[in-house]
Amino acid sequence: MGKTIAFTSAAQNYLPKVRKLFSSLRKHHPEFELVLALADEPHASVDFSAEPLDRVIPLRDLDIEDRLRWTYFHTIVELSTAIKPYVLCRLLDEPGVDRVFYFDPDIVVFSRLDDMIEALDSANITLTPHVTIPEADLDAVRDNEIAALKHGVYNLGYLGVRPTEEGKRFARWWADRIHHFCVADIPAGLFTDQRWIDLAPAFFEGVHILKSPRFNVATWNLTQRHMEGSLSSGFTVNGVPLGFYHFTGFDSGAHRVMMDKNAAGNPAVAQLVQWYADSARFDDDEPVSHIPWAFGRYSNGQPIPVGHRRLYRARPDLQLAFPDPFDASGGGLLGWMNTQGPLEHPEYFEKKA
Repeated sequence: MGKTIAFTSAAQNYLPKVRKLFSSLRKHHPEFELVLALADEPHASVDFSAEPLDRVIPLRDLDIEDRLRWTYFHTIVELSTAIKPYVLCRLLDEPGVDRVFYFDPDIVVFSRLDDMIEALDSANITLTPHVTIPEADLDAVRDNEIAALKHGVYNLGYLGVRPTEEGKRFARWWADRIHHFCVADIPAGLFTDQRWIDLAPAFFEGVHILKSPRFNVATWNLTQRHMEGSLSSGFTVNGVPLGFYHFTGFDSGAHRVMMDKNAAGNPAVAQLVQWYADSARFDDDEPVSHIPWAFGRYSNGQPIPVGHRRLYRARPDLQLAFPDPFDASGGGLLGWMNTQGPLEHPEYFEKKA
């Protein structure tokens, strides 16, 4: 049997969450090779050999056209998602690989995923929808079904792909789309890497939709997925073992707000979320969580506003004039943004009081 690779994508400040994901995968699937796609520059203070992973693939090692300018286009969240298809293409091309899984770093695995593996082995691509059962309450329709229409039918916190001709064709298509259009712009029909996958079942053969309630449990489907059990006895979802839970929106507090709304009074969910909160309690005390993102500032240390990134993306002439957008020496792109930018494109700049 060939190799199974599970990878995630993050900047270094997210390593505390990466550890939780990879430790859970190592516990339940010690046979998996665990790979971190690093949307960052490796920092000298980080010893990746001490982390529960097998190898790191940093952004600088990826074959991405016009990588420097392309990197500037993206916020930290956008870049962490934008490199996913490139890493997927690379892993699918490695010899001896039978299957590649992607998991978001804020996911934790709670039992073996053999049924997930089996499903991929008879398909080319496996996806998990945000919701699999129609909501009955209008408020839940707004929160969960309409949110899925905005953000994407399938949650890209999980993805499985086999190195078949069709699987590789999918990965190349996704990488091409993401190269040009990985932005969080819901009014324009885009939500980073995710909305594109709505098209995958129409464009590619062998796309299998995982509808088991045990996969990708999250606040957006807790209205239809009833959890029972405990940390000591194990959790079940609609009577089957919990496979993996997605703690999305945890740092902002949104996760707990939606948990209280969609799973009010459920002691199993409350215990699970409190366990994650306890395990994450000291994340901010870890030095690694304070490592600044390598692509968050100009060379003079000034933070890069999102408006600068959006305007640079929209103006090919600026890209030609300033091939290294991070370089602030001699004025550079930053100088243009501080002087000419607000005059030509006030819509990209915050109005001063």
